[in-house]
Amino acid sequence: MRRALIIGAGGQDGRLLAPFLADRGYDVHGWIRRELSESAPCATTIVDILSPSDVEKKLDLLQPNEIYYLAAFHHATEDSISSSMGDLLRRSFDVHVSGLLHVLSAIKRHCPYARLFYAASSHIFGKSEKDWQDEGTPLRPDSPYAISKTAGLRCCQLFRQRENIFAATGILFNHESALRTSSFVSKKIVRGALQARRDPAFQLDLGDLDAHADWGYAPDYVDAMFRILQLPQASDYVVASGELHSVREFVELAFDEVGLDWRDHVSTKEDLLKRDAYPLRGDASKLRHATGWSPALKFDQLVRQLVQETGESL
Repeated sequence: MRRALIIGAGGQDGRLLAPFLADRGYDVHGWIRRELSESAPCATTIVDILSPSDVEKKLDLLQPNEIYYLAAFHHATEDSISSSMGDLLRRSFDVHVSGLLHVLSAIKRHCPYARLFYAASSHIFGKSEKDWQDEGTPLRPDSPYAISKTAGLRCCQLFRQRENIFAATGILFNHESALRTSSFVSKKIVRGALQARRDPAFQLDLGDLDAHADWGYAPDYVDAMFRILQLPQASDYVVASGELHSVREFVELAFDEVGLDWRDHVSTKEDLLKRDAYPLRGDASKLRHATGWSPALKFDQLVRQLVQETGESL
């Protein structure tokens, strides 16, 4: 039986990936930084990824065939930022770079046959001058999250080239599910629509309705992660829907799904947006040609699915 390790098993992608792998016969294990407030979909162990000795000891003991590095420290666009820029950078580098380096070094010493997937982000492109972003698009990270994710991507490339480690990366564009936290605009919209159905007087405050994003369905992106690790050689792959849609479109579809006119319940507050948002649109041609992957859900299906799944979980 093949064994998989999910580092960051408590996040959205980890919670979706664990049953995905289990259904394919994997023995699935998860590493988390602290006790979860709810049950995890796989066996979990608390591991300090900032401790090289802890990482080496536990990785040597587990001997996984596949490792999915999904641990992340980030804040959504509309979050209130209370930490200093230096603190945000330090915390981002701790998770996206230092912890990753400890895992890569431990792979080299204790299980060099293991395959690693690193979850990078479309934020690495920053304010791109291209209409589409692919693996060759210049990187212009402009936030602590983006800068550290770029460094993590480069670390994987270095270990792949110099140490012969199978370190693949997925440059993940926005991907949503009912497991998103309330700080993400997608979850705010979906929960707002459901609350408005219960309370006709409810009003949802949002930022720029004309902001655009490349949104996908998170279970589709988990499938892409798995496919990337089954390829004969490690590389970097954009994972994206290739479609741009506005926040306004998202709102309209979500409220329509609950039988309401969004204009009766949504107001805009420009001060909710804390930084510039760039309309990034991913070109996943390389992934599609290598694996046959394509998103199972289109944008309208995605939004309606999120409303249904979130409503069932409330």
